[in-house]
Amino acid sequence: MARKRKAGDGTVRQRKDGRWEGRIVIGYDDNGYPKTKNVLAKTKKECVEKLQKLKEECGGLKPEKVRSEMSFGDWLTYWYKNHSKPKIRPTTQETYESRIRLHIIPEIGSIPLNKLTQNDLQQFYGRLKKSGRKRFTDKYGEGLSDRMVRMCHATCRSALEKAVQDGLIRVNPAIGCKLPPKKAREMQVLTREELQRFLIQAKFEGYYEVFLLDLATGLRRGELMALQWDDLNFKTGVLNVNKQVYDVRGQLQISTPKTKNSVRKIVLPPAVVAVLREYKKTVNSRWMFPSPVKEDCPITPGVVRRRLQLILEHAGCKHVRFHDLRHTFATLALENGMDVKTLSAMLGHVSAATTLDIYTHITDDMRLTAAANIDCGIGKAAPQEDTSELGQETAPDTAEKPKMTDFKPYVGRKRKSGTGCVTEINDHLFEGRYSPKWPDGKKHARNIYARTREECEAKLKVLIVEMKAEIAEAKLLMDLVGGDGRPPEEKNGKRTEK
Repeated sequence: MARKRKAGDGTVRQRKDGRWEGRIVIGYDDNGYPKTKNVLAKTKKECVEKLQKLKEECGGLKPEKVRSEMSFGDWLTYWYKNHSKPKIRPTTQETYESRIRLHIIPEIGSIPLNKLTQNDLQQFYGRLKKSGRKRFTDKYGEGLSDRMVRMCHATCRSALEKAVQDGLIRVNPAIGCKLPPKKAREMQVLTREELQRFLIQAKFEGYYEVFLLDLATGLRRGELMALQWDDLNFKTGVLNVNKQVYDVRGQLQISTPKTKNSVRKIVLPPAVVAVLREYKKTVNSRWMFPSPVKEDCPITPGVVRRRLQLILEHAGCKHVRFHDLRHTFATLALENGMDVKTLSAMLGHVSAATTLDIYTHITDDMRLTAAANIDCGIGKAAPQEDTSELGQETAPDTAEKPKMTDFKPYVGRKRKSGTGCVTEINDHLFEGRYSPKWPDGKKHARNIYARTREECEAKLKVLIVEMKAEIAEAKLLMDLVGGDGRPPEEKNGKRTEK
């Protein structure tokens, strides 16, 4: 993979006409889309020099003296750049920057730092909850989620707390604000019957090894995609987890795992090792799960996430997140007798306390069953026959042990070429995608969203007609005036989602 320029340095590329083009983001419009400026040069070196000069001319926050009278937006930008950004990962940086530029600065950024009150913040959170969304309103509605409101509050509170420490303000106005309640997301796990159907369907669609390994280890999605063949010792079955892959603005990045404890060794079951040994014979790449379209790259996390939803739909399973496969592994491990400390090490948690906190409901059920069996034993009564809750194998004649499914993989009706695809994201949302090849020789996708499959298909047809017209226009312009054949959103640095 090519070396990526640091965030804020701009981009440099060679055009088809041989000239070099440099581009830098100078700001954002009301919808959060980037505004850019370009430079052109005959050589790459000259282009980089021109881009650096443009960057200095455009600047960012003026190097003015930090003072209590400065606007909250200027203080927030200063705080993020100098105190927050150096401590967080690139993926986290992206969410912070989006939160700041889309929501906080447009709403309360003009208020002087020493004049910002708790009432200002409280009203701001109310507006976010009611009509704070700037983009993708068709997909998510006009108001922001409770979680996003809380995250905006956390950013404001941290920035204001630093202002208190620096003596710019006396008290932190964010302390004491009423926030939407924190709701714990219900954990979703696949049943044993669903797992059977899921793996059968995954094998039919060519993703069996990916999901089998995840269900056998509980790896995070980024950890799974970052695996290389050198990480697996086929003789011992030991899998080294020492890196993760993540997507930053369309570019794959490799880094160390989430925490220090996430660097770990996992011993795979012999059956899984055997499957991977046979699978390796079909793979010509250092990556365990290579991208089918990009050379020397793993599958992108977004692709495998979308594939998961398709397989779940085809297998007739409930819709779960990729992270819920990790929960499924942990639940099955606990139910089959694995101790919490061992499970914590396999999952890469900081401590066993973290594991206990997440899976309290499972361990509680196990303790209750154990107590009931102990009580029966003390009372010299026969212990309960069903020991499945104790993590033991269920007796062959019990109803708890799932039967082998007679599920046949869903073949489905293949969509005609040029009609896009429709995916059920969750119980109330469908995604339509059309990815045609543009005159520049590359595929550029656009998405639409709807509440029903029928509505999604209708909106997708409209999108296809519009994109075909744009492609024809781009081809004509390319032939007449030498355009680059890219869609408008690519030229402007935007991603269009209708």
